[in-house]
Amino acid sequence: MSKIVVIGSCSVDFTTYAPRLPNPGETLIGTKFTTSYGGKGANQCVAAAKLGGKTSMICRLGNDQWGDKYRDNLEQVGVDTTYVKLTPNVTTGIAQISVAESGENQIVIVPGANGLLSKDDVKNSAKIITNAEVLIGQLETPFETTLEAFKLNKGIKLLNAAPARTGIDDILPYCSILCVNEPEASLLTGIDVTINNAVTALKKLLETGCESVIITLGPEGAVYLSKHEQQAVHVLCEHVTPVDTTGAGDAFVGALATYLVTYKDQSMHQIIGAACHVATVSVTKEGTQTSYPSKFDAFKKEYKFTEL
Repeated sequence: MSKIVVIGSCSVDFTTYAPRLPNPGETLIGTKFTTSYGGKGANQCVAAAKLGGKTSMICRLGNDQWGDKYRDNLEQVGVDTTYVKLTPNVTTGIAQISVAESGENQIVIVPGANGLLSKDDVKNSAKIITNAEVLIGQLETPFETTLEAFKLNKGIKLLNAAPARTGIDDILPYCSILCVNEPEASLLTGIDVTINNAVTALKKLLETGCESVIITLGPEGAVYLSKHEQQAVHVLCEHVTPVDTTGAGDAFVGALATYLVTYKDQSMHQIIGAACHVATVSVTKEGTQTSYPSKFDAFKKEYKFTEL
């Protein structure tokens, strides 16, 4: 039985690289084009699998030229694909990505088969969902499907509330961990979230009913607060020169899930620090899943943190 189960999206990434991102209506000459595998759900699952996590993916792919290739890709990195369903008469999800030399990116997603992930898929995979030590969900597939899965799970329910959207109040009381970045936290709280007001944002998010909250801050690390603790903490990470930041948040989530399972005796700030380290490694390479590191000891050092 898989210890980490991901219910979510798979997309094929069509990525162009250019000196900078285009302005509205502007055409730029790029430097390179690549095709790779992405989608927030699959990214998180692959990140966990590459770090040694025992993972299973619940998703929909199109019965097109990309569906079989994508399933093969998941299997090659060790993901259980028992509940990966090829869906007729619909395309596999795609993402059009532009990456600047600075590492900044813009992404347009066409959901395709991801939009057909349903409660029936949850019913058909109910056993592994219920018994997963960590269940991961996002917001690139139908909300009601993810909610149904979170209601079933008896372990740690980790929601990466991305892409940013409102109207997700029903799922938040089921969340063991809500993980968002600054723009996502800003949308959910109605305040412009920065490190300076992060404690206010964390407390406001805890009021929604989730058990604990992580706000990722890119190169500034992450902040964390649980309803069982009095003090928020800011976990720091190493600063590097980014090559491609695409999928870094997914690397963090996948690593977080893996370390929650494999390092239960570690403090939460240490687990978050190790996940930040994995995300930092990922931005030093081009691509999404291809940039995620394979299994290594992320606990060789003590990660720095400050109380907020």
